[in-house]
Amino acid sequence: MHLPMTGVRVLELAQYTFVPAAAAVLADWGAEVIKVEHAENGDAQRGLVSVMGLDGGVTGSTFYPVMEGPNRGKRSIGLALDRPEARPVLEKLVRRSDVFITNFLPRVQTKLGIDLDSIRAINPDIVYVRGSGFGQRGLERDKGGYDSTAFWARGGTGDGVTEAGADRMPHMPTGAYGDNVGGVTIAGGVAAALYARATTGQTSVVDVSLLAVGAWAMQFAVNLSMLVGGPPPASSQPRHGAARNPLSGTYRTNDERWLMLTMLQPGKYWPEFCHALGRPELASDPRFADAASIMANAPEAAAIVAEVIGEHDLDHWRSALADIQGQWATVQDPWEVSQDTSLRANGYIAAVTDADGKARELVTNPVQFDESPTQLRRAPQFAEHTDDIIRELGMSDERLIELKIAGAIT
Repeated sequence: MHLPMTGVRVLELAQYTFVPAAAAVLADWGAEVIKVEHAENGDAQRGLVSVMGLDGGVTGSTFYPVMEGPNRGKRSIGLALDRPEARPVLEKLVRRSDVFITNFLPRVQTKLGIDLDSIRAINPDIVYVRGSGFGQRGLERDKGGYDSTAFWARGGTGDGVTEAGADRMPHMPTGAYGDNVGGVTIAGGVAAALYARATTGQTSVVDVSLLAVGAWAMQFAVNLSMLVGGPPPASSQPRHGAARNPLSGTYRTNDERWLMLTMLQPGKYWPEFCHALGRPELASDPRFADAASIMANAPEAAAIVAEVIGEHDLDHWRSALADIQGQWATVQDPWEVSQDTSLRANGYIAAVTDADGKARELVTNPVQFDESPTQLRRAPQFAEHTDDIIRELGMSDERLIELKIAGAIT
């Protein structure tokens, strides 16, 4: 299998998940990624011991999913960008790279000499990539943001999942939720920029903000609001099914699990569904005889469906609904997602060997090439590859020692 990014060199100066996740995807696609970390502290995310109330790992293991997910497949160098002795190292790395990717704020980029003009002065052909909270223009260009603030809150999803009259707003369902969506978005932008450079000779600046990714995810509601000139009317969803379709919505089983039905053509799927439900007589009930009748009597039909589904457990319904044509799914928890038969059959859960030599598993990026699952390599330990990278840049061991004594490298 040929990975499309083979031969591409990516230089990452970024922290946390949003931009590092993009470089991890590029590494999955075959790119060589060097991660530049703070010479003393490393990526600040290495210090996160818990995320949204959950422990980041397990006792006695160096394998931390919060670092492994967005950093697999990279090499790490510890480089003190605030020391003049480190500048020649950075410039050598920039000269040999095809892509420079960062999420440092503009004022920090300027301070460290990694802004667009400074990097292009070293390598005019490099694709320069910036991930931000709120974009590169406007009053908030220097404002930091996380996916909870820029993607979830400002981008509209938080409002979209909060019911009218609620006394609390739902949190994001997991850590780095918007970051990972944004990371794939950046990776796609990098691929397009590299294609353009290869076909036209013109390089690009690629910008992606968490706010823009959030707005894109919510585009139906945002576009509708602009059409009507204000927030769309509040959509009051019935407890069961949808207002005009009993086969679209969630239903609870008697073991407190949920089924999601999304059969958008109720007239087409209703007869078969009724047989699977164990209530074939409902298919000929005059109230539900055709699509128009079903839609007109949807609340009544939904109440019947809810009652019947509530009589049995999830395993019963998995078996009863297994072969129907209508679309439905079990609402799964994270462990069930990790064991999902289709994810595993298609190679979207992949093995990786951690730094301790133990076999682990991670979710892969959602893009495959040549019908082949992604082959994962673990994330680097802090500054694990500093010596190797310095030597690859043509510097002697004597110079390597001098740089370490000067505090320029780890």
